[in-house]
Amino acid sequence: MGVISVTTENFEKEVIKSDKPVLVDFNAGWCGPCRMLKPTIHEIANERSDIKVAAVDVDNDGELAAQFGVFSIPCLVVFKNGEEVARAVGFRPKEDILDLLAQG
Repeated sequence: MGVISVTTENFEKEVIKSDKPVLVDFNAGWCGPCRMLKPTIHEIANERSDIKVAAVDVDNDGELAAQFGVFSIPCLVVFKNGEEVARAVGFRPKEDILDLLAQG
């Protein structure tokens, strides 16, 4: 399915009202660990049809980052049924991200 770009305008539709669990990657283009994590996030998005994977650029959508208390990036947040169920901050290997998804 690929990674969906999420903004303030479509966050509710794509994440909160999603019928699948959603992994949201809060990131920024200038962030080294975010760039290192990006291929893994895309890999998971392409491998898993049972979840949705979304990315929020905190420079463009700081309101979303503030709304969800994202103070450090990369920040991965798993939403299920519109509620946050898991969160991890910083670079993580793929196995850790899959474990994070299993919590949801």
